Amino acid sequence: MPQPWEPMLHETDHQLLQQAAAGGTAALGLLYDRYGRLVFSVALRISGERGSAEEITQDVFLRLWRYADRYNPAHGTLVAWMLTITQRRAIDELRSRHYGSKRREVELPEALPLAGGDHAQQAQLRTDVQQALAELPTAQREVIEGVFFGGLSRQELAQRMGSPLPTIHTRLRLAMEKLRVLLGDEAP
Repeated sequence: MPQPWEPMLHETDHQLLQQAAAGGTAALGLLYDRYGRLVFSVALRISGERGSAEEITQDVFLRLWRYADRYNPAHGTLVAWMLTITQRRAIDELRSRHYGSKRREVELPEALPLAGGDHAQQAQLRTDVQQALAELPTAQREVIEGVFFGGLSRQELAQRMGSPLPTIHTRLRLAMEKLRVLLGDEAP
């Protein structure tokens, strides 16, 4: 039985982009199927981190959908435009990481409940959590800070950051996975 998106398989990238801009999620999905791996691999090569590359890839396709009207086929192919966006976004991520390492240490609220133990153990755990948070990509750290320290719901954070709710969910999941790796068995 043919699928509803099968007629789109033979459409040009530009046609799919126009359909995606008009709200066609199937068209955006086909563009992702065509170029998602390429975008991810370029993002990974530049950023050097799988989590960052996943986030960059998601952001590239979100931008592709939001700003489809900015694409001009006279200036080059859609894939070249997407890879330019990927490169710029990945470089922004590297710069953010570079400047983030120079910025102040992430401050944890004093009232943050950490695992039991004496004062010295809690102080060490607090330091470990601060260092782990500082290693997260900026967007992931902002989601963690907003949800866990700012008391915001994911929906409120999505509105405040101007990001779709699924993006907030993904950033939170990636951040939690990275924190688990960074903190090992010490995670509160």
